[in-house]
Amino acid sequence: MTMKIAIGIATAGRREVMSETLGFLARQTRQPDALLICPARPEDLDAASVEGLRCPVQVVAGPIGSSAQRNAIIEASDADVIVFFDDDFLPAEDFLRETERLFTEHPEVVVATGQVLADGIGGAGLSHAEGLQVLAQSRPEPASPWLSPTYNGYGCNMAVRMAPVRQHRIRFDERLPLYGWLEDVDFSRQLAAHGDIVKCNRLEGVHLGTKRSGRSPGKRLGYSQVANRIYIMRKGHMTPRQAFEGNFRNILANLVKSLRPEPWVDRRGRLAGNFLAVWDWLRGQVDPERILQF
Repeated sequence: MTMKIAIGIATAGRREVMSETLGFLARQTRQPDALLICPARPEDLDAASVEGLRCPVQVVAGPIGSSAQRNAIIEASDADVIVFFDDDFLPAEDFLRETERLFTEHPEVVVATGQVLADGIGGAGLSHAEGLQVLAQSRPEPASPWLSPTYNGYGCNMAVRMAPVRQHRIRFDERLPLYGWLEDVDFSRQLAAHGDIVKCNRLEGVHLGTKRSGRSPGKRLGYSQVANRIYIMRKGHMTPRQAFEGNFRNILANLVKSLRPEPWVDRRGRLAGNFLAVWDWLRGQVDPERILQF
C-alpha cells in the first residue's frame, strides 16, 4: 500500500520567502501527495506561487498562530504522514523520499526530525541563495541512514505519523499563541507515549531563520520564552530542570546582549518580557496567553 505524504506549512508575514520556498519544494524527487498551506492572512500567500506545482495544493483557513494554523492543516488532511516545514525551511531534494523510507521501514516511529545543516535563527538569518549554497555543498558521499532518539522534533522540519494523532486526538496546544514557542516540544511529548521520536541524518535541510523587515518588539517573545516553559512543565511535557535551564539561558542571553543588542533583535524588549513572566510566575499568574493583551 502506497504511503500518502503531505507537506504542511503555516505561514505569516513572509510572502516573498514563502514564494521562494514553494518554488524550491518543486524539486523534491518524491513529490508530496498534497501540499497544505495555512496563511495567517490571505495576503501572506501569493496565489501565483502555487501555479505550476506538480502536486495538489490546498489553502486552509485557520486562526492566527502557529499552533492553530498547524491544527487546521491536521484537520484538513487525510495523509498517513504530514511533514511540517517552516515557511523558510529548504529541504534537501530527497527529503520526502527518505521520509517515506523511514516511516515504512520503522513503524514504531511517530515523529522524525532531520539534520539541520545550517540554522539562521540564532543570527541575522540566511538568504535563500546562502541556503541553496549550503545544500549544494552537503553530502558529497551518501551517508548511511541512522536514527537516534531525541526528546522532540524541531518544528521547522518535523514529520509526523498521523494514525496516533487521529486515534488519540493529539493537537498542537493553542494556549501557546502566535509563534507558539516550544509548541513542537509539547506536541512531540504528547506523541511520545505512542511511539518513538527520532532524529534522522538522511533528512537534511537548511533553516533560513528569516527575520521580518525591521526589528519587531520583543516583549511578547520574551514573555513566551519563560511562560511557555512553565506551562509545558506543568503539563508534564518538560522536566523542571529543562524548564529552569532553558529559562536561565534565555534570560542570561537577553541580559548580556541587551548591552550591545543586535540590529535584528529587540533584546531589551525580550528581557522586559522575561522579567514580567518571572514576576507573574512568582505571584501565581503566569499565563502564555497574556501576550495577546500586550
